[in-house]
Amino acid sequence: MNFKIRAATEEDCKEIWRMLTELAIYLKVTDKVTITHEELKRDGFSENPFFECLVAEVPEEHKSEEGYTVVGYALYFYTYSTCSGRTIYLQDLFVMQEFRGKGIGKGLLSKVAELGQKKKCEQLLLCGYAWNTPTQQFYAAKGAEDVDSEGSQYMCFKRQSLDNLANEAPKD
Repeated sequence: MNFKIRAATEEDCKEIWRMLTELAIYLKVTDKVTITHEELKRDGFSENPFFECLVAEVPEEHKSEEGYTVVGYALYFYTYSTCSGRTIYLQDLFVMQEFRGKGIGKGLLSKVAELGQKKKCEQLLLCGYAWNTPTQQFYAAKGAEDVDSEGSQYMCFKRQSLDNLANEAPKD
């Protein structure tokens, strides 16, 4: 299938949000998605963006049943590992159901890897759900390694805990 991968623009935020909610439905986490497309625009397209994003677009003649031409996205950001150095972190990779198996997901993943390579990143890091076997198999087939066995555990301070912790910071 003919498709193009390009950097997302502010105008894509509604489409990214639409697909983000489709991903949340698939992952059964709709209750956890609280951001809006306006927040995506603010956080991804401001002077100092928190993330970057690629979108996959098909020609008009291949649009989805609902009429969409933007059919996938990869949302990522750069971070740093004190063990490995420069890291590109893939937060989301999503392709609409009817466009899966056509190379779009591989194209998005490969493009994120290329961007990381250009910035001299040592690794591409991502996190997935243990029950999501198709996704695990997709990444493993491309060379990803399961690093859970290395003893890592992700922890998160959510809003209230983050606020509580911030309030305990030493005063200047």
